[in-house]
Amino acid sequence: MRRAGLRATAVALAVIAVPAAIGAAGARPGSIPPPTPVPPNGEPSPFVTELSTPAAATAPPQIAMGSAILADLDSGQVLFHQAQDQRRPIASVTKIMTALLVLERAHLDEVTTVRPEATFPADQAGLSTLGLVPGERIAVRDLLYALLLQSANDAAIALAEQVSGSEARFEAAMNARARELGMDDTRFRSSNGLDDEGFSSAGDLVTLTRTAYLTQPEFGRIAATQFRDIPSPAGPPRTVQNRNVLLWLYPGAFGAKTGYTARAGFCVVAAAQRDGRRLVAVILGHAGEPFSDAAALLNYGFAAFTQQRFLDEGEDVGTVSLPGGTVTVRTGGGLEALVPVSSVGKVTRTIAVTAGAAFPPAPGEQVATLEVAIPGLHLGSVPLVAADIPPPPPVSSDGPWWERATGSVVRAVSGTVRAAIG
Repeated sequence: MRRAGLRATAVALAVIAVPAAIGAAGARPGSIPPPTPVPPNGEPSPFVTELSTPAAATAPPQIAMGSAILADLDSGQVLFHQAQDQRRPIASVTKIMTALLVLERAHLDEVTTVRPEATFPADQAGLSTLGLVPGERIAVRDLLYALLLQSANDAAIALAEQVSGSEARFEAAMNARARELGMDDTRFRSSNGLDDEGFSSAGDLVTLTRTAYLTQPEFGRIAATQFRDIPSPAGPPRTVQNRNVLLWLYPGAFGAKTGYTARAGFCVVAAAQRDGRRLVAVILGHAGEPFSDAAALLNYGFAAFTQQRFLDEGEDVGTVSLPGGTVTVRTGGGLEALVPVSSVGKVTRTIAVTAGAAFPPAPGEQVATLEVAIPGLHLGSVPLVAADIPPPPPVSSDGPWWERATGSVVRAVSGTVRAAIG
């Protein structure tokens, strides 16, 4: 166990937001967040009661420290970044991966028996736990509510042991899943993040959060719950409450998770939806409360960008020169992206020939990529595919007889192919 020596100094704070499309039970944007009970002893909410954001939302916000990123949750398009690939400890934000693996590998109705390794001393000050006791039988569903609403560190270990048999094997599974997702700047060292040895990056956390929301609807449904009563082995149920301050202070918030340790600083993954647009902001390593900066990033995404359609699938875009000849191409997909309102009309399109593309290509074969960008921001790309089979290059009547004979054979074969396809 790497928990030794960490419990006294690490405080795990949780923010789980409610997807606007689902609805936040009892959420009242604009009101003051109520105190948040922390079973078993109780603790007032440590979060702010008001946000401080720039008046002008159309200018990129100034993030004073750490790393940050703002992206479209559905497409993954990056709208703002600051040291997005910098590796940093992420504290309880780790639990997004824990929840994802549990949802992928376990059934919500499974019941686990709590082992002593998953319990914490009842007098552990400042540490968020559900108060699990050895031998307690509890459903995976209830442990997930405790994990995501309460950021319960004992629930994380109990879930890890249920899914993989031990926390060490679960840690290996976390890292294997991160590699599958292409999270190259991430290394997990525990199921709850108290270790302070694991790390990730703002960019990788966008990838992880998008995967959780887009592939596991239950992640959003659990996160949409403000209160949950969890049965106790004896006595009244334990009530866990969502600690997401943005649910009360930021309209449309449904964001993912926060964490804090002395080494990681304050971390937040925050998401919100307005007018059908869903954004996710990540801030790591903040010295103070990170919610205002997260809100400023979200404000910027909603106010400073407009949706624009650039290309439709199957659209003719001209010709591309390949080694040996020129081929007519069309788009192999469509492209719609968010564009800063100040940059509309400044879009550039660049064609990059696919490495190894040869003439003549087969119909529908990708031969190039069309990149769309504005100064300082990549908007997206679409493949360009061959529209038809181009004719062979003309063969001169001059020259040796074997060259002329070869040209005749090529023309005959080309004509046969064209006849066969149309």
